[in-house]
Formats: sequence, C-alpha cells, structure tokens
Amino acid sequence: MSPPATGRTRRRRSHPAALVEVEGPARVGRRTKELVNRIEAGDVAVIDHEDLDPVAAESLLKAGVHAVVNAAASVSGRYPNRGPLILTSAGVVLVDRAGPEVMDAVADGQSVTLEGGDVRVDGQVVARGVPQTSATLTAAIQDARQTMGAELARFAENTLGYIQSESHLLLDELEIPDIRTDLAGRHALIVVRGSDFRDDLEMLRRGGYMQEMQPVLIGVDGGADALLEMGLTPDLIIGDFDSVSETALRSGAELVVHAYRDGRAPGAARLEDLGLEYLTIGSEGTSEDIAMLLAWERGAELIVAVGTHSSMADFLDKGRAGMASTFLVRLKVGPILVDAKGVSRLYRHQVRKRDLGLLVAAALITIVIIFLVSEPLRVIIRGYLLTF
Repeated sequence: MSPPATGRTRRRRSHPAALVEVEGPARVGRRTKELVNRIEAGDVAVIDHEDLDPVAAESLLKAGVHAVVNAAASVSGRYPNRGPLILTSAGVVLVDRAGPEVMDAVADGQSVTLEGGDVRVDGQVVARGVPQTSATLTAAIQDARQTMGAELARFAENTLGYIQSESHLLLDELEIPDIRTDLAGRHALIVVRGSDFRDDLEMLRRGGYMQEMQPVLIGVDGGADALLEMGLTPDLIIGDFDSVSETALRSGAELVVHAYRDGRAPGAARLEDLGLEYLTIGSEGTSEDIAMLLAWERGAELIVAVGTHSSMADFLDKGRAGMASTFLVRLKVGPILVDAKGVSRLYRHQVRKRDLGLLVAAALITIVIIFLVSEPLRVIIRGYLLTF
C-alpha cells in the first residue's frame, strides 16, 4: 500500500533518501488503537508507542497515515519487533525517538512539517527525532535478535511471578452467566485483532471452513469489527469494549463484559450509555483468555483462534508484565485449541466427497446435453447400436 496522495512529500536531492520533507495535519494520541479512528488519508500521526507492534502498524497503514512521529523508540531492541518495518516498507515516513515533549508541542489538527528528523510547526523546530528507513530498522531488528536472551529471561521471571495469583484460571471453573448462544458440540471461531488476522480470516472463508462448519463467531473487542469487515456477523462480543465500533455493538451479537474479580467492569459504562443489554464475566487474565474459557466451559468441540497470541514475539508485543494467564488458559483448553492457519491449510487442500460428486454429476449432465444437441453424434451412436 502506497502512502496517500493527499499529504505532501518532497525529496531534496542534496539530502540522503532518509531526509524527506513531509507536510500534513497532525493527529495526536497516546493510545494508537484509539487514534486510528480519527486519522484521515494524508495525516501525520504523532504517537507515544514504544515497540510499535504489527497490529498497530497495520492499523495506521490502513487508516491512510502519511507519516508517523513516535515520541518513543519504535524498536527498543528488547526483541525483534517488525511492526515499524511494515510502515516504512509501504513508503510511510517514520521519525523515531522524538521525545515525550512532542506530544504537547504539536496540537491535534495542526499543520506539521517533517524534514529528516526535525518536526516543525509554523517553521519552528518543536522536536527532533531519528528518521528511520527499512534499512535502519532491519539492522535494529537483527541486533535485537542477538540480545533477545535477556528479554526472554525477564519474561519468564515475570510470568512465574504471576502464575501463583492467576492459577485459578487453570484450576477453577469459570462462572459463566446464562448466555443464549449455544456452543455445545460446535466449533468456536475466536477473532482477536492480532498478527495477520485479516489474512487468516480470508483464508478460512475462501477455503470452505466457514460454509461447512458454521462456527460460532466470537469477536474479542475489535475482533468483532474484523468479522464485520469480512461480511460476517459475530454471535458473541467479549471484552472491555474500548476498541469496538458502535456498529458492531448494535449488530445483534450477545455482549459479554470482561470484568475484574473485584467486580469492576470498565466496559459496562459505555454499553449502559448506549442502552444495550450485556452480561458480565469476572476474572483475571485477558479478554481473549476469557473468550477461550467461555467456549471451553460451554462445551465447544473445537476452538479456532484467529489473531491470538501464539508466538513469543506475540507475547512480547502485548507488553504485559508476564502473560501467565495466556499460558495457563492454553494449558487448560489445549486439547481443543487450534490456530486458524492450520485449519485454513487443511481445508484449502482438501477435496470433499460432496464437491467431487457434484463435479461428476456436472460432467455427466454435460455429456447428455452434447448428445441431445449433436445430430452427427446421434447418427454415429445409432449406427453403432444397429451392428449388434
């Protein structure tokens, strides 16, 4: 995807390729997943997002961002994070490590000009960062691969510390309210806005899985909008509802608010303001963990995960101090949990007996039609029959 044409980019011959001049209206926000809802084609996103993850990068790209100014380091070196590379590979200008002051120095909607690492407002330099290219980011990612051992050790230590407080996810039954959606004996397709979720959904749809299995569609927060984008209507939406569109909330899906064990449910206030009915599940862990546990407890035959955390890079992208809940839930539901990539490959290469029968029937019908409309063929066949 190329950067939108509504912003202005000018390359200066006397400068390296990294030093380009970009001008456009600024969109400022500390939470990238909320900021993308306000971005229009040609805007310059001003964010504060250390280790910009692939999902956030893809969302910025899809929104039509022309350039990105990051107050933090898009690749801190803790682990090989490919998120920023998605932007630069698509031609989006990225200025990194501009410092926290840029968040206050640039007002939302204000015209901003980037030249190299300089961030200018009304001709004045208000912040200075590091211009990144695909080459510089690739080098940073390679360096991160060499030092990832220390980050993995910290990750494991944090996770062990959380396991004791979250062990109830593995040992106890989740208290589930009376939901009307029937999952018993069915496949549950759980969609999270994670890495490659769009590609996985598209493969499942094209491969025939959706049509044949008719799974229960469960959107975790923004995963509900991902389903709607594919022309699919979620049966259940689970989460804290901070990144779900009102369109998804009013799609007819059953709404389940993920609350804390102490009863706090931040997502409930929005639903109440909209006058929507909802149920509540109180538990620690992430919303995707709760979605899996709900499917498990309600007797789903198979849980197919789209965009969920399945690799070490995914866990580190999440940024939570210890992903113990994710590990524990996967230990519990593991016997019926599969990744969407595996399911899509299975259905893509599989020839079903029903399809083969239809193919044979179509061939026979074609032969009959040819016989009926072809006089020479009928003469030959009658002559052949008269010889007996």
